[in-house]
Amino acid sequence: MLNISLNKIQESIPFSGSKSLVMTLPQKESQRRVRLLTGIVISFFIMLFLPWTQNIRSKGYVTALRPDQRPQTIHSILAGRIEKWYVAEGDYVSKGDTILQISEIKDEYFDTLLLPRTQLQVNAKASSARSYRDKVNALNAQIAALKRNNILRLQQAENKLRMAELKVQSDSIELVQAKVNFEIGKYQLDRAENLYEEGLRSLTDFETRKLKFQEVQAKLISSENKLLSSKNELISAKIDLDAIDNDFKDKLAKAESEMYTAMSSQFDAEASTTKLENQYSNYERRSGYRHILAPQNGYIAKAVQVGIGETIIEGDQIVNIVPADAELAVEMYVQPVDFPLIKVGNKVRFIFDGWPAIVFSGWPQISNGTFGGVVVAIDQFAGPNNQYRVLVIQDPEEEAWPDLLRIGSGADGIALLNDVPVWYEIWRQLNGFPADYYTQEEKDQAKSGKK
Repeated sequence: MLNISLNKIQESIPFSGSKSLVMTLPQKESQRRVRLLTGIVISFFIMLFLPWTQNIRSKGYVTALRPDQRPQTIHSILAGRIEKWYVAEGDYVSKGDTILQISEIKDEYFDTLLLPRTQLQVNAKASSARSYRDKVNALNAQIAALKRNNILRLQQAENKLRMAELKVQSDSIELVQAKVNFEIGKYQLDRAENLYEEGLRSLTDFETRKLKFQEVQAKLISSENKLLSSKNELISAKIDLDAIDNDFKDKLAKAESEMYTAMSSQFDAEASTTKLENQYSNYERRSGYRHILAPQNGYIAKAVQVGIGETIIEGDQIVNIVPADAELAVEMYVQPVDFPLIKVGNKVRFIFDGWPAIVFSGWPQISNGTFGGVVVAIDQFAGPNNQYRVLVIQDPEEEAWPDLLRIGSGADGIALLNDVPVWYEIWRQLNGFPADYYTQEEKDQAKSGKK
């Protein structure tokens, strides 16, 4: 067996009848090596033409898709002192549940009867405004009565003026008649005197004529006096007419002045009432902020302010809450060189922290333990880390994400791009070329072509 002796056992004893001895015979090792190398080369050559899925690897973490479903910090609207806690960290709270109670630390809100007393002020100011409103209505009625009375008084004065004018005209005519009678009486008296001197008339007739002339003269004087009296009455009627108008204007101006003063007081009272109502509403709303309520369903994560009697100011962080039943998403970041390759609707595979997986990034179909996702949002500007943020949700066509997955968990994302041969991907990597660009429309067309 060691070929030390020149005597060959094979020559003396044939091996053809012993199979185990035949297996110990040496073969040509060169042929075996050639066959093995040929098989390896053929296998490698075939593998070069296998499909390879180009991808982008990126780290991220689990978050919520909607901003209102992400973890939030509850702040205090009021400055106050913590009086009582109603929850503990880890408790589930529903929307509107009381988390803690605070008390006022500002002296203007110490009054325990602040709301009732403010309401009394509101009622008093409202009553004052109603009183001024009633006074304005009364003054409006008074002004309307003044206007109606003025119309009647003007009509009465105008009628009186017209009567005075007619009386002046009548007395003027009567005076003219008296003057004519006076001239006639004077002529008759002169003629009677001449006749008496000539002896044609008796003394009695002359004296009678003289008496009649005196009557005519007296009537003339009476007519003149009556005319002057009528003119005085006319002047008085005009004065009365002007006085009525002046008196009306004076009373109207005074009433309107009082009305405007009352209206000003009314508006001031209404403004004060509105201000007090606003103040009452603010006090009432402020009293509701003394109990910090849960803004939505969720879990108490961490209490920022602790203890009893601790003082807080406006806007201080009090407690962190994690919303329940949030629609999970993964927030991942890509480099600027890979940003043009990411489109809304791209497929992404994830490896979540705590869930082991066997990953073949180039062959996602044979990977195990990964979960599918779809890109739904891409930021249009780079963040502080000079990377672009991408939001990915669960792929409805893939296996559902784990139920125990929580916000903040780490995720290793593999964004799936174009399908290329292995030789092309090796050539691209050796040359440092970027992955192939493609659009979602092209991918859909390729799928429809395969179908």
